[in-house]
Amino acid sequence: MYTFQSRAAADLLMLEATAKHILQLLDKTPGEPGIITVAQIPAALETLAKAVEADEARRKALELAAQSPDAETSAKAGAESAELGAISLRQRVAPLADMLRASLAENKDLTWTPKK
Repeated sequence: MYTFQSRAAADLLMLEATAKHILQLLDKTPGEPGIITVAQIPAALETLAKAVEADEARRKALELAAQSPDAETSAKAGAESAELGAISLRQRVAPLADMLRASLAENKDLTWTPKK
């Protein structure tokens, strides 16, 4: 479990796997406390937006491949889709993106702490 904090928003609790994935997208070190400064927030938001777009494109491609008449292609796409899970990256990122936008608007840094 990770706790994300900013003086511009309520604390955000995030499951460890999701937090680690998002921190890796942002080129931050998971497993340690950290900070996203106000100056870094615009780039972080852009990075998250690009990752969401890529995730949505991959999901759409897998959806199309799952409908393929070729059984092997369809099965492989179904398996990959199942690995991605039902919750999209957009849904997982949304609370943190909202916190980042609020932090930017109020000129406040965002920090996180993993719970052990």
